[in-house]
Amino acid sequence: MLQIGDEVVYFSALFLLVVLGTRSATGASLLTAFLYVFMVMFWFPPVPADQAGRVLRPVAPSGGVLVVAHRGGSHDAPENTLAAIREASRNGATGVELDLSFTAEGVPVLMHDETVDRTTNGSGPVSKLQLAQLKRLDAAARHRLRDKYSGEKVPTLQEAVEESIRQQLTIFFNVKGQPDKAASVLHEMYKKFPVLYNSSIVSSFEPKVIYKMRQTDPNVVTALIHRPWRLSRFTDGAPRSLSISGQVWTGVLDILLDWAHHHILWKLCGVSAILMQKDYISLDYVQYWAERGVEVVGWTVNTAVEKDFYQNMLKIGYLTDSLLEDFDPQY
Repeated sequence: MLQIGDEVVYFSALFLLVVLGTRSATGASLLTAFLYVFMVMFWFPPVPADQAGRVLRPVAPSGGVLVVAHRGGSHDAPENTLAAIREASRNGATGVELDLSFTAEGVPVLMHDETVDRTTNGSGPVSKLQLAQLKRLDAAARHRLRDKYSGEKVPTLQEAVEESIRQQLTIFFNVKGQPDKAASVLHEMYKKFPVLYNSSIVSSFEPKVIYKMRQTDPNVVTALIHRPWRLSRFTDGAPRSLSISGQVWTGVLDILLDWAHHHILWKLCGVSAILMQKDYISLDYVQYWAERGVEVVGWTVNTAVEKDFYQNMLKIGYLTDSLLEDFDPQY
């Protein structure tokens, strides 16, 4: 939980900022008190530590850290497919990350992008295609091992969950939007497969998704995903805006968002983990969150040197695109 010292510092700083901005001690006191009451009334306590531990610190066969196949292990097999889940299990993964999307009729399926163009032989938004249309596509068509996995289908969420449970893998559900629909669908999945409460986690870049999930089912383990400067820069570091004013504005928003993730949002949502982009993780960073009872998981770790650092120095879990070989790090 939030440390008492943290609370004093945060709300004192807020009080001082409001005083400086309004020059009204009364107004600053009322606003600070209102925000404090809001936090107390609407925050979700995290799930019990032992439950979170079963998800985030499962007993690995090798005794090592949690190793999660990103999108099922997108380098080793076609991403977000049943073949990828099976391959991840064969290659020694402890978990799989699966991306949730919805068809035109609202059926939950696995797909990372908004469209099917990058990974299949089809085209168009997932949300505009019926399940029957998706099932006719070859999910291996664009993969480097397309010949080996030719004809692999886009799975429904339930098919992927059933296969992951069969393979005894921890599931990282990645939800990109549609908080109401996603929370409802996942809640039904947890009711249908209660084992998920101790073997899966719901994660998202969007705090509203996690808040809605905890509101719908407070017994689900959850995580916020974060990458500093996400609003102002692409993953390769290039600015999203071409104008100076746009870069400055989005940079300010990034600073505020980063502060909120580390001081407010995790507490409000009651998350058990932070999924942080690998380049921003250090021993001090892991310790910062450990003091708050929150696990850190890194993404996306794709070289032997990085994996050794995570396993033997940081001693935390990580997401990887391959369990078999090194290749250029992906974000």
